[in-house]
Amino acid sequence: MTLRELVEQSARQLQAAQVAFGHGTDNAWDEAAWLVLWQLGLPLDTALDGTDTPVALAAEQQSACEALIAKRISTRKPAAYLTRQSWLQGYAFYVDERVIVPRSLIAELLVDGGIDYFLHESTRQVLDLCTGNGSLAIIAAHVYPDTVVWASDLSQDALDVAGLNVAQHELQARIRLLQSDGLQAPTLQAQGPYDLLLCNPPYVNADSMAALPPEFRAEPTLALDGNADGGRDGMDFVRRLLRDAPQHLNPRGVLVLEIGHERAFFEAAFPALPAVWLPTSAGEDQILLLTRESLLT
Repeated sequence: MTLRELVEQSARQLQAAQVAFGHGTDNAWDEAAWLVLWQLGLPLDTALDGTDTPVALAAEQQSACEALIAKRISTRKPAAYLTRQSWLQGYAFYVDERVIVPRSLIAELLVDGGIDYFLHESTRQVLDLCTGNGSLAIIAAHVYPDTVVWASDLSQDALDVAGLNVAQHELQARIRLLQSDGLQAPTLQAQGPYDLLLCNPPYVNADSMAALPPEFRAEPTLALDGNADGGRDGMDFVRRLLRDAPQHLNPRGVLVLEIGHERAFFEAAFPALPAVWLPTSAGEDQILLLTRESLLT
């Protein structure tokens, strides 16, 4: 069997099993190629037509790949949990079940310069709230080399994973990790005010939480469920964040907030808030920017 034939076979199996995507890939072909290439120890940009590798695979290679595809189907775990690796905007990160698989569109805006217009020459203090595995903090540190980045999360397990990634990217001198429930930790407050606050919070509404496929239920509920205070619209954490953020932002500071597919719930909760919706590859409904001034008004 050739490499292409193995990927084709694997894609058909994933499609037939109706696994859910959304953790780095959005279709069976890409997911199959990712898993097969990872199992074979090949770069993810390897040509599947035999240009970069021998056309025929050894029997043990084929068996190992088939076993991994079978595990993906039987466990319904995201592929990143099986490979212990995820990619975001060209950066590689370690992941495991202690964190959600990084996929924030804020990373796209950081790399493409989509928020640069709203920053200024004196932007130095960055806070990545709900950092998870630390991916946004790390990308921000790469993109803005003159900044100090604070990365915070309520989960100590998540911070342990973030620490692994900070070390992997050799950014220990510029990224500081701390535990905090939102903006409540005194240490976090003492380091501010901040020029740029990034946040991909838990925002999934109650009905959507109940309908999540197994791959998403495999992720930490704490990082997804936006109804921890007893609400149903997914905006519980966001309400606290918008209430507290102004006192922790510099006068020209901005908040970049991801709310995924919950724009309708966000606008229902904050109908008078003058938000700037930022265009991404997924449209203009998932990431918004708020200045300190707009939060105060």
